[in-house]
Amino acid sequence: HVQLVESGGGSVQPGGSLRISCVESGYWGTHARAWFRQAPGKEREVVAARITGGGVSYVADSVKGRFFISRNNAKNTEYLDMNNLQPEDSAMYYCAAVCSGWPPVGCDYWGQGTQVTVS
Repeated sequence: HVQLVESGGGSVQPGGSLRISCVESGYWGTHARAWFRQAPGKEREVVAARITGGGVSYVADSVKGRFFISRNNAKNTEYLDMNNLQPEDSAMYYCAAVCSGWPPVGCDYWGQGTQVTVS
């Protein structure tokens, strides 16, 4: 049973940092994976993405220099490190795998989402 399970997130003051983790069960070979976010009343947007096994990556202009993707292969876990968080970063964050488009616009597998609140 393929799934992505997120943890982390929470509430933080402006300027603070958070890490979101995404543990995966499943193997899809080389594919695009991404982190999305969606705030109430706003469209879902991709904040960061990468192609597994390669050096291709993407970071949205709105988070460039503040958000970073990393991975621990031994733990089958992808991370989104978020620094210098601002109130406009408040949203539900989702990890996703096997994505199409570049930057990704849709994905086959999704985490359950985790809330990030900056205030």
